[in-house]
Amino acid sequence: MQENSALIIVDLQNDFCGGGSLPVPGGDEIVPIINRLMGCFPLVVATQDWHPRNHVSFASNHPGHKVGDIIEVGGLKQILWPEHCVQGTFGADLHPELNRGKIHLTIYKGTDSEIDSYSGFFDNARRRSTGLERELKERGIRRVYITGLATDYCVKYTALDALELGFETWLIAEACRGVNVEPSDVAKALDQMRGAGVRLITSEKLVAEISTGTV
Repeated sequence: MQENSALIIVDLQNDFCGGGSLPVPGGDEIVPIINRLMGCFPLVVATQDWHPRNHVSFASNHPGHKVGDIIEVGGLKQILWPEHCVQGTFGADLHPELNRGKIHLTIYKGTDSEIDSYSGFFDNARRRSTGLERELKERGIRRVYITGLATDYCVKYTALDALELGFETWLIAEACRGVNVEPSDVAKALDQMRGAGVRLITSEKLVAEISTGTV
């Protein structure tokens, strides 16, 4: 693998996996795939939702509303979710079977109670950077491979922002899982990413290309 490449693991946290407060179907299944890939990259980054208890995305903080409602906050549409990934809790921790010893950098997002942050790079209004762009560019990273949860939310927005910021952006689709609030949400997200210029690759093909030195 070229030294200018990084693996980004998006929000592979307990609350998004089996038994969590906001489980993504099949979320646990991607852990072994990601563990196999981590050793192939000179830089491995994990992002984590890291919400205060009064976070704007929690339905419990909006009396009269329920999970799944869409409200407007600060001029932005906000989907209301169950409480999840509260700072310092077990639910916010990375999946216990993820090989944390191979993670070089952790980026915390969604730390502002007033705004959500799907992307690993910015909050949803793009008012504040998480620092991920700076960290990647300071390390000379030009190509990113994205995995994690969830395909139709945080993975999608992280990939689209990476592309817009000038990184060659690849999605390892089988190392992602989606929420699919609507049955076609994941398919639409994949189409949107492809249409923007994100390239899709399987882990098997990526490992083969790495072994032959073609990437």
